[in-house]
Amino acid sequence: MADFVDGTAFNHEQGNRARKLFAAVVLAALDDAIADDKKYGNGPEQIARWARSRDGREVLSCAGIDPNERVVNGLMEFVSRGVRTSVALSREESERRQLQAEAEAA
Repeated sequence: MADFVDGTAFNHEQGNRARKLFAAVVLAALDDAIADDKKYGNGPEQIARWARSRDGREVLSCAGIDPNERVVNGLMEFVSRGVRTSVALSREESERRQLQAEAEAA
């Protein structure tokens, strides 16, 4: 019984690691699309094409993201903002956005 529990815990941990790996691939695709948007002006279209492709849907699914049209629209909106994923995920950017929202509300 203890071996079963250890094996299940190990498999669960492996699944979480795989999901994080695929999430990193999604973030890299977003960064590539942002770079394309700055260089060629077609970033949102590129990420939409990738997310709708067979490979893109597979990567999104493996990352734990439902590859539906709402997600595609969200990815396109994120790319059109032009903020790199590393910056968008940082604490400083979150605090800056919160202060900006409070200033606009006042």
